[in-house]
Amino acid sequence: MAKVAVLGAGSWGTAIAFVLANNDHDTVIWARREEQVAEINEQHTNARYLKEAQLPHNLRATSHLKEAVDGADAIVLAVPTKAMRAILADLNTIVAKPTKWIHVSKGIEPDSLLRVSEVIEEVLRPELIESIVALSGPSHAEEVVEKKPTTVAVASHSLEAAQYAQDLFMNEAFRVYTNDDIVGVEIGGSLKNVIALAAGITDGMEQGDNAKAALITRGLAEMTRLGVKMGANPLTFSGLAGLGDLIVTCTSVHSRNWKTGYALGQGQTLDQIEREMGMVIEGVRTAKATYQLSKLHDVSMPITEVLYAILFEGITLDKGVQSLMGRMKKQEVTDIFDDMF
Repeated sequence: MAKVAVLGAGSWGTAIAFVLANNDHDTVIWARREEQVAEINEQHTNARYLKEAQLPHNLRATSHLKEAVDGADAIVLAVPTKAMRAILADLNTIVAKPTKWIHVSKGIEPDSLLRVSEVIEEVLRPELIESIVALSGPSHAEEVVEKKPTTVAVASHSLEAAQYAQDLFMNEAFRVYTNDDIVGVEIGGSLKNVIALAAGITDGMEQGDNAKAALITRGLAEMTRLGVKMGANPLTFSGLAGLGDLIVTCTSVHSRNWKTGYALGQGQTLDQIEREMGMVIEGVRTAKATYQLSKLHDVSMPITEVLYAILFEGITLDKGVQSLMGRMKKQEVTDIFDDMF
């Protein structure tokens, strides 16, 4: 069995650690707050993030980063994308040997417009990187810790590294597929949060099932156009990290991004929602980065553009809907492939 450090004790990091510990790996989870560490070690719960979950007794927690990663065969990065650069800078001075890096974060860094694997490569010293793997797919933490059937993809430029991650995580309730398209898997996992925000707004405004189905479908077209322009395989967006994750995030009450969009559709402000939720809403930051990427790569992304205008430019929801519905006539299949090649 492997020794694995999971960095980040939010809902998803805890669920990932749950899977690894249940697979009998020597698993330690790193959290910033001492009270959270004590709860995980003594009560085997993490009630703030996963209220009903009973964690494995062999899962250990620490607030000391060096203790968490010391001697680890693999390090799982489960912190929000906005914290990724800072934690990697700390790890640069702590990790002492080449290590397998697996990230489970779903976002794109605004302004730099880097995917998480690219941030890892930019910040870490090259000699510390044995391999980088991205894990993504339709996987709500609440269902993972209930051992409900879940299927994800692990992607890497190295098939051997992807297979290592597959073996690390896979069990009877958590099925893992390998994928060699890390660009597509990261783009799909990130942009589905943007579309989920828009889907939540649609539901909050009570626009109906027709509108939501259209938004998800056209959102997938946007994801695919941008992803292919950035070097992804278009087939990836029909898979777990694309369509699969898009469906679950746009339709489930477990989704923070859908909940945020729904609250916006009901008239709440983003500041109100973030205060009440108390957790990072990846889709908000990613909406900005996706908008910037669409301009950089000259890709048509009308849903993203309207969502950006709602979040950052203050246009009304009604005006956003009118903008989308009033666009010029298009031919569907041709439009899906516009800007891709």
